[in-house]
Amino acid sequence: MAKVAVLMAEGFEESETITIVDILRRAGLVCHTFAFSEGFVLGMQKMRIKADRIFGEEIKDYDMLVIPGGRPGGDNLRTNPEVIRLVRYFNAQHKYLAAMCSGTLVLKEADVIQGKQMTGYTGYAEKLEGAIFKDDVVVVDDHLITSQGPATPYPFAFKLAEVLGKDVRELKERMLYNFAGGK
Repeated sequence: MAKVAVLMAEGFEESETITIVDILRRAGLVCHTFAFSEGFVLGMQKMRIKADRIFGEEIKDYDMLVIPGGRPGGDNLRTNPEVIRLVRYFNAQHKYLAAMCSGTLVLKEADVIQGKQMTGYTGYAEKLEGAIFKDDVVVVDDHLITSQGPATPYPFAFKLAEVLGKDVRELKERMLYNFAGGK
């Protein structure tokens, strides 16, 4: 079964992080959150959430790495050399890299976006120089999956589950996603 690692740094965007984990677990995937220390991580909206595990080498055994955004969560991930090394490792191993909002800047910092189609937060086209920027909610280019921001974790998480082989049609119905206008 596919395993997904979701990173949490101080200032993470709660709506992105928790929604992604929730949907992936509902889809039947193994999904763990990883933080850089024991205890609770303070999110952007001042929610304190306890990560499942501590950041370390075990993440390399996962099939997908998810990088949510947030302020200063995205910057805290982008400026962490261990995170950049991990992103480069996933890219070199052709494992799935998924990022949204300011998490997309982590991919830029790791130098893995050149010539790749992707999206990001409003106004990020210039910040993601080297990529082919699309103004779509979710963009998939080979093993790179990106999304825009706090309102887009539902379609993003459903797409992550799909690329990992899950049929999410029934899950979308159960969660009333289709009723709410999702596709």
